[in-house]
Amino acid sequence: MVYLSRMPKSKLRKKVAEARAHNQEVVVETPHGPLESPKWLAPTMVAAFLIGLFWIVIFYVTQTQYPIPGIGAWNMIVGFSFIGVGFSLATRWR
Repeated sequence: MVYLSRMPKSKLRKKVAEARAHNQEVVVETPHGPLESPKWLAPTMVAAFLIGLFWIVIFYVTQTQYPIPGIGAWNMIVGFSFIGVGFSLATRWR
């Protein structure tokens, strides 16, 4: 009768078990930030879009006379600035 000796366990198994034990001990904390946007954000965003739109429409309809007569084509910059504020607020909306 031939007796076979038992083979020793691989050191790799021991390393894998130690790595798994180490990974289980690691606790990852997620930041506790607000999950919803503030109540004022959506109305302010929509208002900025609409003010900018109406500003530019009034500028064109009145043949560049209004909303502010003295600044001329700078009225376009004012209108697009309101729209830009609306877009910047839209990036924060959740």
